[in-house]
Formats: sequence, C-alpha cells, structure tokens
Amino acid sequence: MTTMTEASVREFKMPDVGEGLTEAEILKWYVQPGDTVTDGQVVCEVETAKAAVELPIPYDGVVRELRFPEGTTVDVGTAIIAVDVSGGAPAEAPAEQAQAAPEAAAAPAESVQAEEEAKPPARQPVLVGYGVATTSTKRRPRKGPEVKVPAAAQAVQTELNGHGAPAAVPAESRPLAKPPVRKLAKDLGVDLATVTPSGPDGVITREDVHAAAAPKAAEPAVAAPAPVAAPAATAPVVSQDGARETRIPVKGVRKATAQAMIGSAFTAPHVTEFVTVDVTRTMKLVEELKQDKEFQGLRVNPLLLIAKALLVAIKRNPDVNASWDEANQEIVLKHYVNLGIAAATPRGLIVPNIKDAHDKTLPQLAESLGELVGTAREGRTSPAAMQGGTVTITNVGVFGVDTGTPILNPGESAILAVGAIKLQPWVHKGKVKPRQVTTLALSFDHRLVDGELGSKVLADVAAILEQPKRLISWA
Repeated sequence: MTTMTEASVREFKMPDVGEGLTEAEILKWYVQPGDTVTDGQVVCEVETAKAAVELPIPYDGVVRELRFPEGTTVDVGTAIIAVDVSGGAPAEAPAEQAQAAPEAAAAPAESVQAEEEAKPPARQPVLVGYGVATTSTKRRPRKGPEVKVPAAAQAVQTELNGHGAPAAVPAESRPLAKPPVRKLAKDLGVDLATVTPSGPDGVITREDVHAAAAPKAAEPAVAAPAPVAAPAATAPVVSQDGARETRIPVKGVRKATAQAMIGSAFTAPHVTEFVTVDVTRTMKLVEELKQDKEFQGLRVNPLLLIAKALLVAIKRNPDVNASWDEANQEIVLKHYVNLGIAAATPRGLIVPNIKDAHDKTLPQLAESLGELVGTAREGRTSPAAMQGGTVTITNVGVFGVDTGTPILNPGESAILAVGAIKLQPWVHKGKVKPRQVTTLALSFDHRLVDGELGSKVLADVAAILEQPKRLISWA
C-alpha cells in the first residue's frame, strides 16, 4: 500500500453551475472510492434551483473519498470529492471510514469493474406545451452503504436501512437504465429487475417502465409500512398511515420558481388581455406541413405556428420586447427575441428559451422546439438555456384549460397563454358552423407596454392564426 499525501490529493469543489446559485443537492454519485477517473468524466449529478446538472471532474486520478452522501444539499465552493492524482495504487482508507463502512472498504476489485460495466450509458444533455407530466415530484432516497462517507452520516444511513430502507442492489444484477428512468420506476413502484428492456444494448426506456406499471394500475393498493421519521425520509404522495397532512420541503426548482413569481407579481404591474380566435385554417396548415418534405423528422404542431405568429407580431411591434432597468431608471429595448417556452417537469416549472428565435425560419424554429422539448422531458435543461429570455409562451391548453392570467417571467415584458383548441359553433361567412377555436391571453408589464401596444400585439397574433397566410406577407 502507498500512503496518500496531502500534495497528491485534489479536492473538487461544488461549482456555481448557474448564474448566482449558492447551493446544490447531490442527486447521484456515478463513482465510488477506489474508482479511477479521467479528466472530463462525469462523477455526479446535482440539482440546483434551476435544473439537474452532471458535473465532470477536471483531472485524472483515483477517488479517495466522497465527502457527502446522495440527498445532501451542499454550498457552492464546498469540497465534495477527494481524488489522489499521484497515479499510485489506491491508498488505505482512513480509520473512521473503515469503521463506518468496512464492507465497502473490503469490496473486491471485480465488483468495481462489474459496476462500471453495469452503469447506464452517458446521458446527453437533454412543456407546458406537450402533455401532462406522468411522474410525481418526489425526493430521491439516499443510498448510504454504497458510498464511503463520514461516520456520522454513515450511522444515519445505517439506521434508516435497519428500519426498512431498501438495501443496495449488487452491481452485477443492476438493470441498465438512465437516472430519469430509474426515478420514474421508483415513483410508479416498478422493480427494474422485472422490466423487459427494449432500448439499445438492453437499456430500459421510459416506455418500458410505463408498460410494466400498466398492469399494476388495476391491482388493489397494498398498505405500506409507516415511513420512518428521519430528516432524509421522503414524504409519500398519498398518506398510508392515516395522517391528515403531508409536508413537502420547498427546495430546488420549486423554491426558485416561488421566489421569482412573488418578485414578478409584486414588482411589475400586470395587465392581461384576452381574445378568442378561429384557428381552423391554422390547424389545416399544421396537417399540410406534416406532409411537407422540408419538415420531415421535425415536430410540427399548433405551438409551432403560434410561436411564429408571436415572433411576427413582435417584429411589427418591437417596443413590446423590452425590460425595465430599475437601478438606472431606463427601458431597455431588445433587438433580439429569446423565446421562452414554459415547461412542466417533475422538478417543477421551468422556462428554457430559444436563443435568437427571431432569426429562425419555420423549419429551424421547429427543430429548436423539438430539441427544447426533448431536453426538458429528460430533465436535462441547462441553466444557460433558462437565462436571458425576453418573451414567453405558456400552453395551458394541453391540460384542457380555456385560458388563464399568466404571471410574467422575471425580467420579461410579456407572456402569451394559449388555451385549449376546441370544436365550437362559430359564425363563419354568415353561417353558424363547427370551427376550431381557442382563447389567447397576453399578460404584460404596464410600465413598458400600454393598452394600445398590448392590444396590437395580441390582435396581430390572432389575425395570423385566423389567416396563417399572413405569416408570409407580414414576416
């Protein structure tokens, strides 16, 4: 055995993965003490107030210590992992860690190799607008025995395991699945070991989990044992012990959203205007574009044309695209449009935006929307993708809602809510006919946008959706 010296140990500190963030929760460790890591290798996944982010290690070496277990919230700048960069053989574990987790210290090298082979393939960085989220918001349980942690934290985890917490699954039998899929399986009560994979290389997909959960929906609910009262315990979605209340900690994305909405609602004077519009021709155009070769492989839906209509309306009324600078008492006119799309995710509402959306053609906009949707659904939206928005669209219609009075995204001047598109009786060419109809609602900052300007923008969007050929003549 070689002895680990202070000079050979590098500590990787929790970085600020988003502008102004002060803390992040460790969701999952991808390495264990004794593992060899290389520069750029992802070692853990953390959740900030804005998104879930994977952290790569910036140097080569051997993992000596994981300073915090999964589920711990750590301040930015705090060391979370220690790595020996000397290139020597793995050093002997500190005495306190050896006492706290002798099983982990004595694990054979073969199990480490098997765990590496069993890890899921690296995930690529992954609305309200495309459907209702099928998973509940539920904190991930900690898995103490797999991680070498300080004795105090190890004791808490050992106590939890002794009261019914699930034991660690051996690496050899661990099914292949990405972390979001594993979380979905936990939320639906599906044992991944019983799921038949359909993905490449035997990887379990979300569809596989849903298929496995379907038969369970018809089975009678079985009462679960009462949860253990402990700081790390996860509150159940439905109380199984007759409790009259369930308390869920406000943290991460939901905490940031709450603070932002309070700040926006009580800072910017909101005004909301409504218009009901016949979108029958827009719906027909959507079907035509789906058959167009230029849009093959792209996501084409009403939201695409609504987004383009809003961009055209902003081009015709550029003063609506602005922000209020309170410190300098100035109105800042934006000569670009970063179009935000409100996205409902298991972690809460996020608003990623399409950078320079005003410069994109309709096919390019369709491609960007598709990427945004895929990223949001996988929970891989980066903090950078949620910064710098100027105007937002929220599609509440996917929930069957007619319309709403949306609150502005902080720092933006306007937000357009799109209601459900329904077949309704409508006077068309002097006769009552069934037509596809929706209601639009535009909220705007009355310091920046007066009633006349707001009405012009909303009327332009409605006119384009009623006669989508205006996309060509007005663009």
